[in-house]
Amino acid sequence: MKAYLLITLGLAIMTGISAAQNDTPIYKDSNYPVDKRVQDLLSRMTLEEKVRQLDMYSGADDLLTHGQKIDDTHAKADAIFRPQRAEKRIGAIGVGSIHDIYPSAQLYNAIQAWVIDSSRLGIPALFIEEGLHGYMGYGQTVFPQSVNLAATWNPQLARETGAAIASEARADGVDMILAPVLDVARDPRWGRVEEDFGEDPFLSGQMGLNYVEGMQGNSLAAEDTCIAEPKHFAAHGSPEGGVNASPVHAGEREVRTVMLKTFEPAVREGHAMGIMAAYNDIDGVPCTANPWLLNTVLRDEWGFEGFVLSDLGAIRRLYADHHVAATPADAVQLAINSGVDMQFYDFPHEVFQDALIDGVKSGKVSQGTLDAAVSRILRAKFLLGLFDHPFVDTNLDKSVRRSPEHLALSLEVARQSMCLLKNESGLLPLKTNLHCIAIIGPNADIARLGDYADAAKETSEYGMLNQIKKLVSRRTRVLFSDGGHADDAKALARKADVVVMALGEWHGISGEGFDRSDLNLPGDQENLLEAIVKTGKPVVLVLQNGRALSIPWAARNVPAILEAWYPGEFGGRAIAETLFGVNNPAGRLPVSFPKNVGQLPVYYNHFPSKGKYYVGGDDSPQFIFGFGLSYTTFKYENLTVTAPSEGSGDDVLVSFDLINTGKRDGDEVAQVYVREATASVATPIEALKAFSRVHLKAGEAKSMTLHIRQSDLEVWGADKKWELDPGEFTAMVGGSSAGGLSAKFDLN
Repeated sequence: MKAYLLITLGLAIMTGISAAQNDTPIYKDSNYPVDKRVQDLLSRMTLEEKVRQLDMYSGADDLLTHGQKIDDTHAKADAIFRPQRAEKRIGAIGVGSIHDIYPSAQLYNAIQAWVIDSSRLGIPALFIEEGLHGYMGYGQTVFPQSVNLAATWNPQLARETGAAIASEARADGVDMILAPVLDVARDPRWGRVEEDFGEDPFLSGQMGLNYVEGMQGNSLAAEDTCIAEPKHFAAHGSPEGGVNASPVHAGEREVRTVMLKTFEPAVREGHAMGIMAAYNDIDGVPCTANPWLLNTVLRDEWGFEGFVLSDLGAIRRLYADHHVAATPADAVQLAINSGVDMQFYDFPHEVFQDALIDGVKSGKVSQGTLDAAVSRILRAKFLLGLFDHPFVDTNLDKSVRRSPEHLALSLEVARQSMCLLKNESGLLPLKTNLHCIAIIGPNADIARLGDYADAAKETSEYGMLNQIKKLVSRRTRVLFSDGGHADDAKALARKADVVVMALGEWHGISGEGFDRSDLNLPGDQENLLEAIVKTGKPVVLVLQNGRALSIPWAARNVPAILEAWYPGEFGGRAIAETLFGVNNPAGRLPVSFPKNVGQLPVYYNHFPSKGKYYVGGDDSPQFIFGFGLSYTTFKYENLTVTAPSEGSGDDVLVSFDLINTGKRDGDEVAQVYVREATASVATPIEALKAFSRVHLKAGEAKSMTLHIRQSDLEVWGADKKWELDPGEFTAMVGGSSAGGLSAKFDLN
């Protein structure tokens, strides 16, 4: 490694001398604008060098021997780079990106030095890794899952989480994180609901925007920022039957109005520099073969300046699954011609690269299309500062990895994500001096992390059982059963003053590739819950899960229900603090809970023409979008809506007073929904347009004004244009999608 650093240092010194003699190539001179440096470098590259920049290589597989890695995707902490394997796998014409290695800073520096030194033009590699709710290297901070972040309804926490993940990743040389997931989660059967920010495009859009801005910071060249890559573009969250990567049946209006609205703020306002093209097809057109999606909308309309990476194997699906390409080469050429810039292990390197080389030579891929794709990759590398300072400070990791600030942030997100769904007769919060409490269920003795936390282990240390033991008095007996033997669990319950049922899901029935055909409590949990309730003891149901579940019996018969989602490594503590009143819950549901799977879809912002009744019941959800209880109460008063003057373009102002009418301090999430009386096309019965999480002391009142941008009230009309239909609107304000106060306003 030292040899490569010395070589690089020598190159830097030589470059400085050349600069003084005005012989430095433009692309190596930081005084020139990035676009000019990109064009200069591009003009010097061979066809083979260009194509190589569009390919991704596996770090652990292509660069390391078996003894140097923990598993197929992670290097050992003390792994030492030896170039022989890299020379054979990559050679001397450079590399676009490296993934699945999660290097130490020392290993990254050594590999990057070799990449720069071994290639003719010294083009650095882009290091890309996973970091959905925590950089996925070993020993890094694990944050609560994305659905938890959404349940906080706190965009500032999304911003801080994105920034924290980026700082831990960049300290090890990682330049780009494959997150956030901005699909609209409209089918809870889909296993990846846990990765999303919920069913509403406005909430998802605001959370995604802040996550991206936190991750990318003010400069990508900083030592604590990364490229963010919103995914999966687009409509991946509404698959047929809730099965991952299945077709999406939606027209352009719905795609634009709902499924693209989650991504648009992250691109237009957050300037995300990466986008992942999805597996699925939309109305029969695969996303990786959709120039309307990747070029017309993303680049021409939104001004996207980053690069598009295919999802893992998504280009191959054009040939193997969608059957819109007759050969692998056809699939590669179709994807590049449609706006994809880089493959993600889709085909073997020689197949992918030869397809592009042959495509350019045969005219199936124009030189301009290839150059545009290569330019976008190079531009990202220049913006990251990789040409000017490609190495990282090897001491930086020690100060940011699992820093006190990051651990505290993980706990705070968990606390703010707790959703109290039921609290009959004020059963919660529990008293810490109870004589005896029983904790029963498979999720009692473990903190559930959710998918994309593979490098971390779910442990009992921060499970709710151990954390409850720390909170209760020394005289309180805490009994535990995993619920595997119902008779034993019932015997424990009869001894207790109160029973906490720790139920829900886990990785293996929730997460990528784990789609469900029903939404009931898995396994024998329903029977266990009913048996414990029948003992007559007060029961609190605590759920850890990645999707909305169907729990109609519990909703009727269990007096208190707390939805904790997948609250991360400190989730057990956040649950315990909430059960005993140390934390006053204020999480709000980012998805609707159906009574049963037959109701699906059950999202709140449906069209007014939707039917309302089944033979066996109505279509209303069990728990509505935006819902959540507190240990205090809030009141809304004095609603006024101020419409802007005609032609001004100003915001609609929604003003009201919010009062904490209870005896505890707490947070409320004020939500503003809008309904349009008449429009040129069908519009939802209501749609979220503004929200704010605010803390109020007991008895405190606050006057609030929330803004609604006129552009957020536009519809994609029958003439296929965004337009603001003039007329009457109704604003509804309250603590959930049920609203509360309402007022009409006119826009002209």
